[in-house]
Amino acid sequence: MSQAVRVRFAPSPTGPLHIGGVRTALFNYLFAKKNNGTFVLRIEDTDQTRYVPGAENYIEEALNWLDIPYDEGPNKPGGFGPYRQSERSEYYKTYIQQLMDSGWAYYAFDSAEALGDLRKNAEATGETFMYNAQNRMALQNSLALTPEQTKNLISSGTPYVIRFKSPQGRSVVCNDLIRGQVTVDSNVLDDKILFKSDGMPTYHLANVVDDHLMEITHVIRGEEWLPSLALHVLLYEAFGWKAPEFAHLPLILKPTGKGKLSKRDGVLGGFPVFPLQWHQEDTVLDGYREQGYLPEAVVNLLALLGWNSGTEQEVFSLNELITNFSLDRVQKSGAKFDPNKALWFQNHYFQRQSNKQVIPYFSAWLEANQKDSSQVDLDRVVSMVKERASFVKDLWEASDFFFEAPTQYDPAGVKRAVKENTVDIISELRTSLADHPWDSSESLSEFVKHWCANKEIGVGSVMMPLRLFLVGAMKGPDVFDIMGVLGKIEGLKRIDRAISVFVGA
Repeated sequence: MSQAVRVRFAPSPTGPLHIGGVRTALFNYLFAKKNNGTFVLRIEDTDQTRYVPGAENYIEEALNWLDIPYDEGPNKPGGFGPYRQSERSEYYKTYIQQLMDSGWAYYAFDSAEALGDLRKNAEATGETFMYNAQNRMALQNSLALTPEQTKNLISSGTPYVIRFKSPQGRSVVCNDLIRGQVTVDSNVLDDKILFKSDGMPTYHLANVVDDHLMEITHVIRGEEWLPSLALHVLLYEAFGWKAPEFAHLPLILKPTGKGKLSKRDGVLGGFPVFPLQWHQEDTVLDGYREQGYLPEAVVNLLALLGWNSGTEQEVFSLNELITNFSLDRVQKSGAKFDPNKALWFQNHYFQRQSNKQVIPYFSAWLEANQKDSSQVDLDRVVSMVKERASFVKDLWEASDFFFEAPTQYDPAGVKRAVKENTVDIISELRTSLADHPWDSSESLSEFVKHWCANKEIGVGSVMMPLRLFLVGAMKGPDVFDIMGVLGKIEGLKRIDRAISVFVGA
């Protein structure tokens, strides 16, 4: 590639960033880094009616959390700013006038009501209304009106838009790096609005102008923009500019494979479709970060939604993704989202973390949930239960009894462990344990097993009730490891309480 690679991620700040958008950002990032290029963030906020406060910060925070930060953008200015379209209006006015002067665009004064009636009439006959060469001369626009009529309408304040004048009888050839050559008959193209009545450009004009001025070499975006490709190619032609290379990514589909993944799918399926939590009026939409997912797991998951390395490898670090990524390995068909695969990646990356990495997050979780950990050796606890966990919250579910003494006892466990003579046996063992140092799990194990042998009592008659009395249920790691973490004072206290509960049971 002779020209330095420059790609952009251009979201609209209209709400939380869907994981489909995150996947687009990721693929742009990987392509840029693979080719020693620049990853640009551009905020496409020309539609001020849909602007949502906080959405831009959300986008940037999500990219940073996933460790795919942009190189140039609103808060990292380069030589191509501003990076918010709302701050670039003078550029659009200049270039829309250039299209007007060259005959590629024209004023249209048709009211919304009049166009609505035309659409209804077309639908009534089973047709679709299109504003283009087939009917533009019969409508209210500067092509059908005289220059004087046009001038009078503008001077009188009549609302207007500016439309692109689609050519007639052309085969518009578009090249896509993923889908190959796409040819479109220009006769089926609308004369799309380029400039709105509020004086702001539409996506089509702003997108093309900004990509050109920011020297974007590759436009990597979602499949939903594929129908606009012919128009954008024609706009580049109209301006006399070289078009960038285009690549349209496949949709992320519902888990069923039918239709585009939506917010509702996540709500119904109990999985996030947003990278970070989002507050929307009285609703809180879950994010991967707040559910405890590691950013590495989310990145790995998204990378394989529509791309593969051509090998059996599934686990990729970010550096490995950069090394292996190429657009020719991106599939054309939609990629089915699998919530279980997300959990699989999370478990894999969670298990790869050291105790030293996990403990600060577990400690923060305990503090946030008002759990006292001052008397607990977190390193020992995490070592015992981490293999049973995929999330930090799982550590609590697997170790809650280390922090809180049981106040109730699992009925199923009681039925299994508490027999007619259980209280007498554990009471006698408790007396012996009070005189034995609880210095290690190994010594406790040896002592209890030796005690059982001397008393001619089966080890199971002691181990199950001992676990129940200490934990409250038949769960947890080795019972002697539990005793070692609890310590003699707390351990004996729990045994005493259980004995008092089950006396006469």
